[in-house]
Amino acid sequence: MSIADPLSVLKMELTQQIVPQVLDLLTASMAEERPLHAVEQGLWDLVLQVGRRALDTFLACHGTGDLGETVTLPDGREVQRLAELHVRRYVSIFGPFALERTVYGSREGQALEFVPLDNRLQLPASVFSYLLQDWDQSLAVEQPFGQASQTIARILKLKQSVDSLEGMNRQQAQDVGAFRDLQGSPPAAEEGQIVVVTADCKGVVIRGQGTATVCGGQRPAGQRANQKRMATVGAVYTVDPYVRTPDEVVAALFRDPDFEPGPRPQPCHKRVWASLPQEGPEPKSSIAVVFDWLWWEFAQRNPRLARPTVCLCDGQEALWQACADAVPDEDRVEILDLLHVTPRLWAAAKLLYGEKSKEVLPCVRQRVTQVLDGKVETVIRTFRRLAKERGLASAKKKALARICSYLNKNRQRMHYAEYLRQGYPIASGVIEGACRHLIKDRMERAGMHWTLQGAQAMLDLRSVWIGGHWEAFQKARIEHETERLYPHRNRVAGEAFFALAT
Repeated sequence: MSIADPLSVLKMELTQQIVPQVLDLLTASMAEERPLHAVEQGLWDLVLQVGRRALDTFLACHGTGDLGETVTLPDGREVQRLAELHVRRYVSIFGPFALERTVYGSREGQALEFVPLDNRLQLPASVFSYLLQDWDQSLAVEQPFGQASQTIARILKLKQSVDSLEGMNRQQAQDVGAFRDLQGSPPAAEEGQIVVVTADCKGVVIRGQGTATVCGGQRPAGQRANQKRMATVGAVYTVDPYVRTPDEVVAALFRDPDFEPGPRPQPCHKRVWASLPQEGPEPKSSIAVVFDWLWWEFAQRNPRLARPTVCLCDGQEALWQACADAVPDEDRVEILDLLHVTPRLWAAAKLLYGEKSKEVLPCVRQRVTQVLDGKVETVIRTFRRLAKERGLASAKKKALARICSYLNKNRQRMHYAEYLRQGYPIASGVIEGACRHLIKDRMERAGMHWTLQGAQAMLDLRSVWIGGHWEAFQKARIEHETERLYPHRNRVAGEAFFALAT
């Protein structure tokens, strides 16, 4: 059989069957006054038919990949053709195919040495096509696996199990680390003047690893069905200075109607990653794992420490210690996220005046202004004085004392007036948004409980997706897998393959 034979058959089918079907569909749609969406659906169904038939023809042109009784590989080894054809399942966006392949090796039952058709087509390791994997996971990183499966089934008329999508997710996630390590530094001309390192922690519900109960049986003592494990989200980006006054920040926070903020510089080349704790012989906390990566990212973004460095976190001491260890810049500026301060000021005002008191808002506005003016100690003294004057109950007094302790402990990271004059960011909108988009929006939906491995795989892929690197990642992982699977693929390159294989 020559290559021209299947192509000639396809051309005849397109001319005699498919084109008339399209014309009949359009004619009937106009005669019956069908709505446009129904016409679209009919055309799409025909597109799927044409795609499947065309892909089937393309595969038929390659035959089984029979290159003769023996094949000499580039390394000099000679391998024998085995007697039986080996069938491999391949699931494309146009449906499943069964590929009959000639294989080479020593004997049946042993590892195959060379499969010409696989090398020529550069098939993926799994049965699912690279394009289908891409589409599947670009949906799965945003919505539950079951919903992604239903969406693909509605569009492509292709059923896939949730288990297969979960396995695909974990398989792709294995390549994220290598992709992340090879990203390199962004172009210097595209960077901002300030390097920002920021991190936060967020809990993820992990399914219990113990033996499941049966028919309401009790779990062993101390074993919980589900528990939260702390994930750390880290980000590095650069940004240009944004100089403001405390009054301007207050006006923006309280949404004063007559306030019009100026244009805000946008973060440049934001890179985000999240990790759960690592288990095994040498376990590591999620903070340690993420800050190992942040150390490398910071070294690439500010190698000669030529730009000012800002570390922006909440009041968690472990994060500040990790910043000190991972950011080798003695002149770094540590800034307490203002958006972790303002909720405490609201809580303090409500403790003092009551939840619905009209005095709460003016009190909060005044305290925020004082904090931004660098008068943190004044705020603390005022809270303590008012607590005594208003005779707070013991429980409220303790709650207010905790707020004052938080402010006092972090006061060295609250020189906001100076930060604003320098144009430094004082709120971690980037990392708060990352926690929400990376974890909460996908992994905290009702009823979701993850395994540790499954959760980490999803965090890895969502980091790529949210960072805007999805297409580059897919291209890189396909190239890496092709290099690994088909080191001898050049042996079947060019027209010689078709001459022999068909």
